[in-house]
Amino acid sequence: MSVASHRQLSAALVVAASFGGCQCDDGVPPLRPDETLPAGKASTTARRGLGPLASLPRDDVPMFHAGKALARQPWIRAPTTTDARDGLGPLYNSRSCFACHPGGGRGTVPQKNGARVAGGALVRLSVPGDNLTEGVTPEPHYGAQLQTKSVALSSLLGRKTTRKGEVKPEATLTLAWEERPFTYPDGHSVTLRRPEPKLGDLAYGPLRDDAMMSFRNGSPLYGLGLIEAIPAAAIEALVDPDDRNGDGISGRTNYVWDRTAQRRARGIFGHKANQPTLHQQVAAAFAGDIGITNPVFPDQPCTAVQPECNASPSGAGPKGVEIDAELLALVVAYVRDLGVPKRRHAEDPEVLEGRKQFYRAGCAGCHQPSYETSSPHAHLDGHRIWPYADFLLHDMGDGLADGRPDHEATGREWRTAPLWASGYQRKPGASLHLLHDGRARTYEEAILWHGGEATAAREAFVSSSAEDRAALVRFLGSL
Repeated sequence: MSVASHRQLSAALVVAASFGGCQCDDGVPPLRPDETLPAGKASTTARRGLGPLASLPRDDVPMFHAGKALARQPWIRAPTTTDARDGLGPLYNSRSCFACHPGGGRGTVPQKNGARVAGGALVRLSVPGDNLTEGVTPEPHYGAQLQTKSVALSSLLGRKTTRKGEVKPEATLTLAWEERPFTYPDGHSVTLRRPEPKLGDLAYGPLRDDAMMSFRNGSPLYGLGLIEAIPAAAIEALVDPDDRNGDGISGRTNYVWDRTAQRRARGIFGHKANQPTLHQQVAAAFAGDIGITNPVFPDQPCTAVQPECNASPSGAGPKGVEIDAELLALVVAYVRDLGVPKRRHAEDPEVLEGRKQFYRAGCAGCHQPSYETSSPHAHLDGHRIWPYADFLLHDMGDGLADGRPDHEATGREWRTAPLWASGYQRKPGASLHLLHDGRARTYEEAILWHGGEATAAREAFVSSSAEDRAALVRFLGSL
């Protein structure tokens, strides 16, 4: 059997498993009763401040809430008498996990032109070059991530100047919004916006001339344990790097470095699928975003030109890190077991029509609807889940390109983001902060930014009637 035929057969088996092997009319599979339960029997009741998956054993619920408390708490600078939560920085972006993921949800970006980025979003940096373990070559003065805050008293109080000997924040970060109009064939117009990060007050010298910047917004944490429980074979069945079947979609796997196993592994978490496990993803956020050393990332994010940072007091405990393996495991357990809310208005006629438009436009080519989980954790095992993502890398075109490679991901590639609960906890009319940099205020804007491998699906949306477009948007909002 040829590679193309094998890929087509494997993908067909995945779809058949998703929809009971039924034949689809007009490309639209029959509606399954369990589509209203994104996390299967583990789905939770929608409310503000999601609790654990419904399948989590009662005996494990206290561990979930202990991890949630650690994710919510603000870390403080060392040394203090409160050694359970000191060690902030010396350079950092946020003081807690919830600052970037409020309530476990998506981060926010300032909507006003020229506004300062306060938390929930950040800038990744690198320069050209290969690095097997890091995936990128850090910028010499500022590392792989810009840190806009420091433990200097003036920084903690929001003042611009620092005293002699204090650690200076690396820079200030503001956003300039570039607007562009878009007009549909039927004459309806919308305004699309793209954020341009602006750096000021660079404290440790200029960026290298060939430095690459990528502005990122925090992703939601819902259902990450169930995503990790998707069998690798189910995702690999959708891989088609050379588009041998000619459908215009060529999903790829990003192979990254697993620090615990000390080997290359399949990436699945992060905007560019640059983390192989949930454990490493959480550990990387502690180190890079809050400046909390841990068993996976034991070093502070200080570069050679930052002597005050390197000389700052550490909050490390007896085990040599600022959050030890046991406390880190509690936060990982919280992130792993955070619930996914049941769908809303799933049986509304407009939502059902939007579902048809979703499949007819070809959105399911990347946003693979469902999988059956397999996990050594009993509460994560054997669920039919509906994340609507293939978790592979796709070329999304010039409009979304950041020009910054990461491991095997190119500067035009992004991991397909899950659609489930994407509008959860947002007030009506508020920005959804969608896509990797939070630029899209609505599902409509997010679709219109799609390019590259998603061009055909985007054009199908653009050429459809206003009623069909509204129905598709309503369907996405129901997930």
